[in-house]
Amino acid sequence: MATEVILPKVDMDMATGRISRWLVAEGAAVKQGDPLFEIETDKAAMEIEAPASGVLRNPAAQGSDIPVGNAVAWIVAEGESFTTAPAAVAATTPTQKVEAIEVAQPAALPVAANLNGSGLRATPLARRMARLAGLDLARINGTGPHGRIVRADVEDAVAVRAAQPAAAAAPVPQGASEASVRKLFAEGSYREVAHDKMRLTIARRLVEAKSTVPHFYLSADCRLDELLALRTDINAGATTYKLSINDMIIKAWALALRDVPMANATWTDGTMLIHNSVDIGVAVSIDGGLITPIVRNAETKPLSAISSEMKDLAARAKAKKLKNDEYQGGTTAISNLGMFGVKDFAAIINPPHATILAVGAGEQRGAWENGVFVPATLMTVTLSVDHRAVDGALGAQALQAFKGYIEKPLSMLV
Repeated sequence: MATEVILPKVDMDMATGRISRWLVAEGAAVKQGDPLFEIETDKAAMEIEAPASGVLRNPAAQGSDIPVGNAVAWIVAEGESFTTAPAAVAATTPTQKVEAIEVAQPAALPVAANLNGSGLRATPLARRMARLAGLDLARINGTGPHGRIVRADVEDAVAVRAAQPAAAAAPVPQGASEASVRKLFAEGSYREVAHDKMRLTIARRLVEAKSTVPHFYLSADCRLDELLALRTDINAGATTYKLSINDMIIKAWALALRDVPMANATWTDGTMLIHNSVDIGVAVSIDGGLITPIVRNAETKPLSAISSEMKDLAARAKAKKLKNDEYQGGTTAISNLGMFGVKDFAAIINPPHATILAVGAGEQRGAWENGVFVPATLMTVTLSVDHRAVDGALGAQALQAFKGYIEKPLSMLV
C-alpha cells in the first residue's frame, strides 16, 4: 500500500517550499525515519524524514517550488506495482491538481483527494467553512491525516479569532513601482536583483514590527577596560574555547534580565508573559539577510558554554542548517554591529520579543575617574523597548544592570 510523501509546513509563514536535494534516489529502498529530502525555507535547510518504509517512487524535481501539503513522492512496498500521471507530483503552482494514483491492490486507494486550487490539503467542508468565515487556509494548522485541515481545525481558528480584539492589518511592504523608478535612471546604469523569500519575509516582519510595536530607545556608554582584561586572562588559560566580547555581552544581558525579570516579557492582547528563562536571539548575518539563532537559558550557562554554542549556531546559520526551534521564539535579542566599526544604532524589535539590545563598537574615548579625565575604552549600547510591555524606568533598570555586569565582569563568574 502506497504512502504519500507530502511537503510539510515547517514554518508558520510558509506557503511553498523548495526541494533543494533528494537524499534518496528514485527506486531506492528507504526506512521510516531515514532522511529523505532536504527542503529550503526562508531561513534554513531542513532534512525531512521518510514517513514509511518501502521504495521511493516518482520524486518531485529538485529546485521546484511546491505548495505546502502537496505530494512530492510516494513510498510503496517492495515489489508493488505503481503508476501515476506525469503531473502527479511536481505541482509547482497552487492551481495544479495532483492526480490520483493507481496501485495494484484489492481496493482503490484515493490518496490524492482534496488537493485543489489552494494547494493545501483540506476537506471540502473545511474549505467551505474557511471561505465563509474569511479565513486563510494557509494559516490554519491541519490535524487530520497527513496534515489535512478538517472541520475542527477551522472551528478552532474561528474561536481564536473571536477571542482577540480586532486589529488593523499590517501593511504589505511596498516599494516604488518598477516603472516609476526606471524613469529616474539611465537604461543600463543598474542591475536588478530579484527579491528572494528571505528578503520578502524580513521586509514584511519589519513593517509589521514598526507598525504595531510602539518603540522607544534608551542608550548608555559602558566602559570595557576590565572586561577586556578579564577576557585576555581567561583566554590565556583556555584550551578548548576562546571567548569573544560578544559571548560576554550575551551573558551580561542574560543576567541583567534575570535580575530585572519584568523586563523579560512578551506583550499579548490578553496577558503579559513574564518568562522564566532568558532565551537570547543573536543576530547573525547570512547571504541575503540575517537570522537570530537562540541561546536558551543563557542566564544559567557559563561563558565557555555560551561561546561554544554560539560558534556552532552561527556556523549552521550561515549554512542554513538550523532547526526551527533554534531560531524561532526567544524572549529578547542582541544585534552587534561593533565589529563593523558602527559606533551606535537602534535596532527594530522582533516580535514576540519586547526588547532588543543594539551594540556598538568599543573605542578609545575617555572617562571621568575620581575627578580625573582618563583614557578609557567605551561601548555605546541602545536598548529598543516595546512600551506596551516595558516602561521607561523598567527598561532603564535592565540597561543599568547590563552596564554593571559589563563594567564589573567578575560578577558574571560568581
